[in-house]
Amino acid sequence: MFPFLLVILLLLSWSTSAHHPPEEFLHCLSFHFKNHSSIAKVIYTPNNSSYFSVLKSAAQNLRFSTPSTPTPLAIVTPLDASHIQATIYCSRKHGLQIRTRSGGHDFEGLSYTSKVPFIVIDLVNLRSIDVNVEKQTAWVESGATIGELYYEIAQRSRTLAFPAGIGLNVGIGGHFSGGGYGLLFRKYGLAADNVIDAHVIDVNGRILDRKSMGEDLFWAIRGGGGGSFGIVLTWKIKLVPVPANVTVFTVRKTLEQNATKLIHHWQYIAHKLPEEIHMSITISRVNSSAQDEKMTIQAFFSTMFLGGIDKLIPLMQERFPELGVVKEDCLEMSWVESNLYFAQYPKGAPLKILLLRSYKSPLSNLFFKAKSDFVKQPIPETAFKGLWPKFYEKEAKSAVAVLVACGGKMDQILETETPYPHRAGNIYSILYVLDWEEKQNINSVRFIGWMRKVYKYMTPYVSKSPREAYVNYRDLDIGTNNKDKSYGHARIWGLKYFKNNFDRLVRVETIIDPENFFRNEQSIPPL
Repeated sequence: MFPFLLVILLLLSWSTSAHHPPEEFLHCLSFHFKNHSSIAKVIYTPNNSSYFSVLKSAAQNLRFSTPSTPTPLAIVTPLDASHIQATIYCSRKHGLQIRTRSGGHDFEGLSYTSKVPFIVIDLVNLRSIDVNVEKQTAWVESGATIGELYYEIAQRSRTLAFPAGIGLNVGIGGHFSGGGYGLLFRKYGLAADNVIDAHVIDVNGRILDRKSMGEDLFWAIRGGGGGSFGIVLTWKIKLVPVPANVTVFTVRKTLEQNATKLIHHWQYIAHKLPEEIHMSITISRVNSSAQDEKMTIQAFFSTMFLGGIDKLIPLMQERFPELGVVKEDCLEMSWVESNLYFAQYPKGAPLKILLLRSYKSPLSNLFFKAKSDFVKQPIPETAFKGLWPKFYEKEAKSAVAVLVACGGKMDQILETETPYPHRAGNIYSILYVLDWEEKQNINSVRFIGWMRKVYKYMTPYVSKSPREAYVNYRDLDIGTNNKDKSYGHARIWGLKYFKNNFDRLVRVETIIDPENFFRNEQSIPPL
């Protein structure tokens, strides 16, 4: 088909923009696409029948899928690097911004929303994975999901793994860009700590590998947050050894079963356990029993151990006997199956579940607000007791707090090694999440207000100067003012996410993208 005819067909399906006539952008793309016949396959426009389904397909937080949410002038789903290069060139030429999406799990929708005219580059078609068992490495494209990566590794080896997260349909690009922690991070560090090469498309359309991009940019993309510097096409990762079988358990305790004391005691133990142990607590409110409407707090103590039951039970009896873990609580399975277990699938669930990009996390199809904290000193038992009444409030029906023990390998990696600075000195992290249903969204201010109230309550008990936060749990409450784009203002949230690494990130951005083309509300600014 002739390029001009393709442009006409696309124009017929595109709403016009008073500020940025789409004709110019489309003509530019048609001229720069090497394969003109692919244009219609990778560009979706607002009146196209598939546009909204593509837009919403990876939008995990429905707060950013309402009728009032700004939508992109177009969605480009590239089939190769040349499509990305053309989109960058034409967007710059016609004054459009770009948002890059690999999975859509960013908590504030920054990869698919903007208040200025913008294009979304959705990397969903760039998801190939090439595992080399002999060299214990893999190349993975940014549009692949964590589940897809785990599946490909598991197909080739039961004793190789990768230290990424348990959000199985989280996009690799976003996850790696912010650091990425999971069941193995106390043993092997973050996902970003195990990236050994990458291919990046910069603002000028150049494809750079580690050697040509230089160590400063290679450092920045491994934890500096998505949406800055350029678009990472592929990542070369170092696979890590694991036993053929690991052990998992989950022990449930309520307030009536001494949960408060156990949570308090856990703080002194979990980060000091052998690095082969991942331990977390998920806190929520429940009814005391199926027959009783009285509310209580329950805590799920969840653990994955790189070893067998016979080794884990004596260890837990020695180090944390109060929890009362017994053999019957434990299950042995492969490492890849343990990720399904933590994603709340039953033992024996088929591994092909890992390939389901349509798999929905517990937060999918919900409106939610999240925040994060890091804890350096054990929180007093009285502080937890003061927190529980807030979980009984009306807005908190679906509130969850997840405590994840740090320590192990994380204490051994310098906080300047990658942009992710939350290393030695942190005993655990906290993720707070509150979700609500669509019919309740008219009262979303109440729910978000509850989250902010809990966050304020926790202020005396968490990290200070700065109060640290995890960049993969974006929070636009943190020092964001859309009217103030200054470097000084950006340092407010920059120091929370990156501590003193923020200034080095700014220097890298100043060199690689001085006009700040790749940006969002919390991207790294140039000087």
